[in-house]
Amino acid sequence: MAAETKLFGKLKTTEQEHEDPKEQLMFDPRPREELNRMVMEMMTTTTRKFWLWAIGLGAGVAVLLFGAWGYMISTGMWVTGLRRPIYWGVFIVTFVFWIGISHAGTFVSAILRVFKSEFRRPFTRAAELMTTFGLAAGALYPLIHLGRVWVFYFMVPYPNARWLWPNFRSPLVWDLLAITTYLLSSTIYLYLPLVPDLAMARDRTTGLRHTAYKILALGWRGTEAEWFRLKKAIQIFAFAIIPVMFSVHTIVSWDFAVSQVAGWHSTIFGPYFIIGAILSGVSAVVTILYVLRSTLKHMDYFLRPEHFDALGKLILVFSMSWAYFFFNDYLLGWYGGEAAVRQILTLHASGPAAWVWYTMLICNIVIPWLTLWNRKIRRTPWLMFIITLLINVGMYLERYTIIPLTLGHQRTPFDWGVYTPQPVEISIVLGTFCLFTFLYLIMSRLIPLVPVWEVQEGQVAHTLRKVGKAEVPSVTELD
Repeated sequence: MAAETKLFGKLKTTEQEHEDPKEQLMFDPRPREELNRMVMEMMTTTTRKFWLWAIGLGAGVAVLLFGAWGYMISTGMWVTGLRRPIYWGVFIVTFVFWIGISHAGTFVSAILRVFKSEFRRPFTRAAELMTTFGLAAGALYPLIHLGRVWVFYFMVPYPNARWLWPNFRSPLVWDLLAITTYLLSSTIYLYLPLVPDLAMARDRTTGLRHTAYKILALGWRGTEAEWFRLKKAIQIFAFAIIPVMFSVHTIVSWDFAVSQVAGWHSTIFGPYFIIGAILSGVSAVVTILYVLRSTLKHMDYFLRPEHFDALGKLILVFSMSWAYFFFNDYLLGWYGGEAAVRQILTLHASGPAAWVWYTMLICNIVIPWLTLWNRKIRRTPWLMFIITLLINVGMYLERYTIIPLTLGHQRTPFDWGVYTPQPVEISIVLGTFCLFTFLYLIMSRLIPLVPVWEVQEGQVAHTLRKVGKAEVPSVTELD
């Protein structure tokens, strides 16, 4: 013990600014009432810039998303760039992208909660909101891609008088079931830890807000029995939602893998899509956290360099995992014996759209591997914002490579084609990004983005003990 204490003291003197435990949120406690006041100020403070952003994003949703969608419905699908042989374009690309983004909340909140990773405490709700809103944006695309949206009920497996049942070989049916299940379970998982914070907001507001929080808090009083039931429910949902997360993106990968399309018929698409989803999701969490830290008052107290550092390590690990599955898929396709697949892989790297393939590799592999090994970069929030933004650009291009670029070069050369997204498609895609941002912006003023009770619980559990002349961090296991 003496040797370990001495080593700790030496490390502390040589890297004081990095290793001081008091720089960490869990070892920098503040009174409970002060934390509650800080979070309430985030919710109740609205500036002119906030309303300008809200109006601009709301107009973007109305015009870019619903306006362009209505124009496409009234005019017909011919206004899109979908032509033979490419019938899946940026609609399906963006659908897969949003479903991938939605995995962040489950991973950051549920998996890290199961493994008792303490750094997750201040930003679990921000990640869970991203899951819900990502699913809301992604759920629109099966309807958009359907074209005749008024017959959407053909995707729903329900008995009817005409004895018409949906085609269970259709990916649309799978996606409907997967998204509905995941959206319902993730919304419940978002709501459960929110109840104590809604009760906190109820006791500090008046008028309509007080009434709304009173209803949503379900009469929470913070008794020992209530805390016991709440933590049991959260623990059960944390374990239950993890297989749901894996199954959802596995189903999305089956949209491609079960077909006979060259380049898609791969048994590795399941884990490959899951790793890609977690990579893009965790990267999006970092992007969102930087925006929140830069725009919300007091958020720099809750979100510190240690959190960006920990998430940067995860991103580096998942970037390496994604690279393994990516090149594994290419190796199997290249040496699998089918000439059409080798031709597709060659065109990806040397065809007219090769810049998409190389940009994807640079964003998903080169940039993370060259930067995230460095601790100073990981602890610099604005650099992490740029890196994670580029990673998600790369992940979007990866889905673009898999879908339209692969469909354009199949086994028969006379059926080759080139896909060019049209303005109506680009408008709808931009509209869903506006929808995601708009929902997040509005929700930031309606609910506490920081789970105050989890932060308070962590600060109570973490203490600094005196061992000789050194202060040693210790964590108490709380029931």
